[in-house]
Amino acid sequence: MEQDVLAKFKELFGGEGDIGVYFAPGRVNMIGEHTDYNGGHVFPCALTIGTYGVVRKREDHKLRFYSMNFEELGILEASIDDLKPEKDADWTNYPKGVIWAFGEKGMKVDSGMDLLLFGNIPNGSGLSSSASVEVLTGYILKSLYGFDVTNQDLALIGQYSENHFNGVNCGIMDQFAIAMGKQGHAIFLDTATLDYTYAPIKLENAKIVISCSNKKRGLGDSKYNERRSECETALAELQQVVGINSLGDLTEEQFEQYKSAIKDEVRVKRAKHAVYENQRTMKAVEALKNNDVKLFGELMNASHVSLRDDYEVTGVELDTLVEEAWKIDGVIGSRMTGAGFGGCTVSIVKDEAVDTFIEEVGKAYKDKIGYAADFYVVEIGDGPRKLA
Repeated sequence: MEQDVLAKFKELFGGEGDIGVYFAPGRVNMIGEHTDYNGGHVFPCALTIGTYGVVRKREDHKLRFYSMNFEELGILEASIDDLKPEKDADWTNYPKGVIWAFGEKGMKVDSGMDLLLFGNIPNGSGLSSSASVEVLTGYILKSLYGFDVTNQDLALIGQYSENHFNGVNCGIMDQFAIAMGKQGHAIFLDTATLDYTYAPIKLENAKIVISCSNKKRGLGDSKYNERRSECETALAELQQVVGINSLGDLTEEQFEQYKSAIKDEVRVKRAKHAVYENQRTMKAVEALKNNDVKLFGELMNASHVSLRDDYEVTGVELDTLVEEAWKIDGVIGSRMTGAGFGGCTVSIVKDEAVDTFIEEVGKAYKDKIGYAADFYVVEIGDGPRKLA
């Protein structure tokens, strides 16, 4: 892959000068969905698929961007002197946002660059192609301009740029999982404090399979911000009767005790999901520590039911993928992953059932939805790095 992106860069931008090749992974969240902005725990891991970047510093202030995923857009230009989000700028709003965010944090980028990207994460899949681009851009800026930042800083800068430049009110999980990825491990992250531990994912005789619904969705224009606002209102109502900073502070029992303070049935359901999902995530990590993959799978299944019924972010595409997965012998657990409203599911499937899973779930999905899903058997990989 490195040679392909390098060759394309040289074809478009010329081969002279100091050219670097970089990579940042995508991520999948195993469990703990829509908890990251509710002060709860998440359990994501970085993948071996992700975003490749080829870059060269310029002498002037010009930014030239090209994506091999959106070749029809050609080379898109901008300037470091005029960084603002623009509809016509399309995907380049993500790297521009990170350059802007570095400046906001006192790290001014003083010259332009030529940047070519290629992602082998399915676009719009919920595997965090946008956060992958943000962390990759941050890692490149650190490398090119010598900024003194840690990978954890890169996660926070990526989130800041997405919140304040791109207007998506995302939590910290995606950027953190990508910036802090570790091969063979998922990250048990307390999103309220950023305390984290690495937990080995030992799936003897089983694989992680991502099923991509191919239903496109955009986070900014989805109901993501609406769900977030419903939870914030529910939290404010609960704070009238109990001393908490976030929904993640409550146990299931405490929630049941105080939920009557929430004045709207829909908000009760939203808050219930945030509380119960956080507890499920903690139980799931404990199950893995005890090598109880069966219990981990059961908690994944329960997570999907809650996302479907209480949080209402699944939709017919994701429900079909998950419900068909549950019918297959050898599926340990399956759930939607990511923001929802399209995107992907994540399943743990026994080795001998993987082919059957892809064939049967794929057929049932196409019959019901009318177009095909894509399937990826994935490995857990490391965080961002320079390749060449």
